[in-house]
Amino acid sequence: MGKTLAEKVLSRVSGRDVRAGDLVVVPVSRVMVHDSVIDAVMAGMRALGKERVWDRERVCVFVDHAAPAPTPVVADSHRVLREWVRGQRIATFYDAGEGVCHQIMVEDGYCEPGTVIVGSDSHSNSYGSVGAFGAGMGATDVAVALALGRTWLRVPESLRVDFTGTLRRGLTMKDAIMRVVREIGTDGARYACVEFHGVGDLPQGDRITLAGMTTEMGAKAGIVADTPEAPDWLVADSDAAYAKWVVVDLSTLEPQVAVPPRVDQVVDVSAGVGTPVDIVFLGSCTNGRLVDMHQMTELLRGRRIAPEVRLEVVPASRRQFEDALADGTIHALSRAGAVVGASGCGPCLGRQGGVLAGSEVCFSTA
Repeated sequence: MGKTLAEKVLSRVSGRDVRAGDLVVVPVSRVMVHDSVIDAVMAGMRALGKERVWDRERVCVFVDHAAPAPTPVVADSHRVLREWVRGQRIATFYDAGEGVCHQIMVEDGYCEPGTVIVGSDSHSNSYGSVGAFGAGMGATDVAVALALGRTWLRVPESLRVDFTGTLRRGLTMKDAIMRVVREIGTDGARYACVEFHGVGDLPQGDRITLAGMTTEMGAKAGIVADTPEAPDWLVADSDAAYAKWVVVDLSTLEPQVAVPPRVDQVVDVSAGVGTPVDIVFLGSCTNGRLVDMHQMTELLRGRRIAPEVRLEVVPASRRQFEDALADGTIHALSRAGAVVGASGCGPCLGRQGGVLAGSEVCFSTA
């Protein structure tokens, strides 16, 4: 029996021939930590009796979830985080305004294909966009990884998604992954690795969207197959075993929208026509890139947003913001009436930068 991508990565890094269901202890190539959980992570390290991270060159720290600080309590937490980073002499630190952790981890090359990366955020699956096994974990497990440079995993079973055809004009891979979520459900990939085939040559940003949103299916990891970054050995075997196999014909898709209260309650956007909207949010690690801002600018060309609607745009990273600034996209969005926020998570987390009133409706790309 052949091996899936997850089985290949975990066999290689553990030095064992492992299969789905096996328990392994594996080294991590990176640990990512962000501001939202740093207090609990630091407490976890103290509980372990560990004062120092195992390798300061392999730890990446971000202030992105509630940034700039919206309250004095959060500001004090950020202060403690900065002091900890300085005390640990951690080399890789991105402060408020630099962008979303997942975008920067991939964009700046911190995700080594074929390795295991632990992150303190559920969407650390995003690192599978370049062939890494990225896994989001809680504060205790992240503290262990920081202190020891290794973690434990149960080798996940795998689900396979094959994409065929070509997207029609105006659609994106966000529509494609939402269609997959609709098919698999919010717990249909629980503790599994979701493999994506047929799209390895997509732009990196589209692949981040695919891998990152496997979290919405309950997945432990998501890996895009056959990417330019992946090593030659990272290829799923033709006789690998999959718990489920889904085929999505991109050419048949309509724009997709998830209707509250469930992220897997996905319908064609035509079903929502006529729904009043108070705010539109363009941003997050799945849709805050230059190409997304270009699409919004094209839709708004020669127009202003309706007076009863607010448009909030939050670039996924400073690089994406500066590229949009350089080519006039930010100016065009501003002239159309958009509010452009500091690069980061923005209102995605619901803690700052555009929190909704109880009765308001938001049309969001997050």
